[in-house]
Amino acid sequence: MVKLQLLAGVIYFAVWVFALIDVLGTPETKVRTLPKIGWVLVVAVFGVVGALAWFVMGRPASNGRRARGAYERPATAFPEYDRPGRAAAADPAKDEEFLRQVRERADEQRRRYEQSKRTPEPPATPESPEASQPPETTEPPEATEATEPPAKT
Repeated sequence: MVKLQLLAGVIYFAVWVFALIDVLGTPETKVRTLPKIGWVLVVAVFGVVGALAWFVMGRPASNGRRARGAYERPATAFPEYDRPGRAAAADPAKDEEFLRQVRERADEQRRRYEQSKRTPEPPATPESPEASQPPETTEPPEATEATEPPAKT
């Protein structure tokens, strides 16, 4: 029972905080019924009841469309590309340059692939353990004379 009361308290608090932040973040010109400061006081004083009143009577009416971001594309004929947050090119010249580079890279990769299909690779030879080790030298190492370090004065 205590867990259920705690869960209800957390939900009430979350709704209250969300409504308070929503009131504070809404532009003054879009608030309905009361001035913005009035809604802040209603939500702050009456808690969840004030929050529900804000959602029903004070929150700006939504027309179902959200504002496009600075880099979002306008509506197109292909609805699968109309998802929110899809970025659009800010500079069409840079976009064309990028697409040209992508096409060139793809063409180069295709050419290399076609060339590799025409010229078969030589069969791989398994390496023996001796081949991976450097060859041993039979020459004796050069004799180095021991030198004394210079005397410090």
